[in-house]
Amino acid sequence: MKTGTPLMIVGGNMFILGLILYYFVVGEGVLEFIKNMGTFVGLSGMGVTLAGILVYLINRNEQPIKKNYDI
Repeated sequence: MKTGTPLMIVGGNMFILGLILYYFVVGEGVLEFIKNMGTFVGLSGMGVTLAGILVYLINRNEQPIKKNYDI
């Protein structure tokens, strides 16, 4: 399995978890800290997803160039 695909999956899950923590946690004190951590997890998830996409694109196997000299 290529490394880009699991990175994209993990990053997407982190982003969704960050959204859930940010928008559904309401309160003060420790709960506000958890809400702020949701922001961090969501932004980190976007970065991990982007890294997974870039790794996937870099590691693709390209077709060899077929030269046709019969014109």
